[in-house]
Amino acid sequence: MCGVIGILAQTDVFPDIYQGLLAIQHRGQDSAGVITYDGSFHIKKGNGLVRDIFTAENARRLTGKIGIGHTRYPTIGGGGGEDAQPFLVNSPYGIMMAHNGNVTNYEKLKKLLFTKYRRLLNSTNDVEAILNVFAQELNDQHIKTLKPSHIFKAVEGVFAKVKGSYSVIAYIAEQGMVAFRDPYGIKPLVYGRKEGSPEPSFAVASESVCLKSLNYKNIQAVEAGQVLFIDKNRKVHSRILARRPHSPCLFEWVYFARPDSTLDGVNVYKCRKNLGKLLAEDIKKRRLKIDVVVPVPDSARDAAIEIARKLDLKYSEALVKNRYIGRTFIMPAEKARRSSVRQKLNPIEEEFQDKNVLLVDDSIVRGTTSRAIIKMVRECGAKKVYFASYSPPLRYPCVYGIDMQTRQDFVARKRTSKEIAASIGADEIIYQSLDSLKKAVRMGNKNLTHFCGACFDGNYPTGDITRETLKKIEKQRKDDHENQLELNI
Repeated sequence: MCGVIGILAQTDVFPDIYQGLLAIQHRGQDSAGVITYDGSFHIKKGNGLVRDIFTAENARRLTGKIGIGHTRYPTIGGGGGEDAQPFLVNSPYGIMMAHNGNVTNYEKLKKLLFTKYRRLLNSTNDVEAILNVFAQELNDQHIKTLKPSHIFKAVEGVFAKVKGSYSVIAYIAEQGMVAFRDPYGIKPLVYGRKEGSPEPSFAVASESVCLKSLNYKNIQAVEAGQVLFIDKNRKVHSRILARRPHSPCLFEWVYFARPDSTLDGVNVYKCRKNLGKLLAEDIKKRRLKIDVVVPVPDSARDAAIEIARKLDLKYSEALVKNRYIGRTFIMPAEKARRSSVRQKLNPIEEEFQDKNVLLVDDSIVRGTTSRAIIKMVRECGAKKVYFASYSPPLRYPCVYGIDMQTRQDFVARKRTSKEIAASIGADEIIYQSLDSLKKAVRMGNKNLTHFCGACFDGNYPTGDITRETLKKIEKQRKDDHENQLELNI
C-alpha cells in the first residue's frame, strides 16, 4: 500500500507535492520520491520519511509546473533506494510514473519485456513493469502527433497485459498527465481541479484529504477501468476502457485511509462510526460485564466511541500514543513491530486497575501488537481484558498491495475465536462479521455492490489467483524479507 500524488499547475509544484506527501505519509514509511518537469526531469528519491528525504536544496532543484510524488511501503521488491518511486523512461517522449497497488504477474512481464521488446527492468519495483508496458504500447502505435485515442489504446494494452491492482499517475513530457485505475478499481484514486489564471490546475492522488489540504475542488473518484488524460492545453479527456465488477479494497476503510478522506463516495470517519455501531450490537448479545471501553489509537477511536455510546459504557483513551513512532502494521520487519509497541503506547494505569476492559482495535493481523497491548493492560491490574476487532478475522494472503502475503502472517489462520483469544492473551475476542463490514461501507454509497475482501474470505476478485500464484508470491516475499534482514545485520 502506497500513496501517490500528481500535480499539473501554474507555478512550481514541489511545495504542494511535498505537502501532499505529508498528508499521505501514513500510506508508506519505507521510502519516498518526487520527479518534476520543466523541460527536463528532476529527480529526488530516498529511503525514510518525507521530512527526512527532502531538503531546501532539493526544493530549489526540483523545479517545474508538473510533478509526481510517492510514499512507499514495499510489497513487490525490497527496501533499497533503487526501488523508490516514481520511475522514468526516456522513450517515447519521456514518461514518469508512480502507482499504488501490486502487480501479480510481475515476473512474467519482466521476462516478456526483455525477451520480446529488449526492455530491461533495473529494479524489483512493479511500477517499472507498468511504465515499460505503457511506453511500449505507445511506441507500437508509431505516433506522429499524440492524441487522446493513443493514450486510451495504450492503457487498453496495459489492462490486457498487467494483472493485479494498480492506481497509476503518469506524465508524458510536453504532452500531458495520465491517470488510470485497474479494471476492478481495487486501490483508490481521486482527482480535483483548482481554478486559476490563465488556466486551471489539476491534481490526482490516492486520497481526497491530500487534495483538500491543497484547496482543490470538485474532487471525484477515478472509476474502475477509467483513464484520464489532461492534455497540454489543460483539456480533460476521459474514458472507461474496461467494465468489471468495481471491487474496492475493504481494508482501506478499516485501516489504511485517513478518517478525513472520502473513498469512492464513502467517508472513512462515518464508515468507522457505523462499524462501531454494528459491532456494539454483537457485543451486547454476549452480556459481558464491561467497565470501560478503550481504543487502540488512532484508527480505532471512532468505532470505540460509538461502541461505548451504544452500550452506555465509560469511554477512556487510556492508551496514550507517542506520535513520533510510525504505524507498526506497515513496519517491514517483525522485530521492529515488537520493539515499537512499548515505545508507541503508554498506559494510564489508573484507568485499567481492577476493571473489566474492552479494548477496541481496527484489526488483528499477526497478533504481535495485540498480544503486547493486552499484556501491558493486565500488568496495570485489569481484572478481565476483552478484545474487539471492528473488522473480520484476517486469514488469507493479500496479493493486491498490503503486506500480508504469507499464511504465517495471520494469527486467525485455522484458529477458532477461542483459540485466537488464547493466543493473544484475551479473555474473549469479538470480531465484526464480513457482512457487517460491507454494510457499513454501503451506508455511505449504496451503489457499491462488490468489494475486495480477499484477506477475509479468500475470494480474489481478479479471478486469476491460483494456489500456485500464492505459493510464488509467498516465496518471493520470504526471499525479500531474508534479503532485508541481511541488509540490516
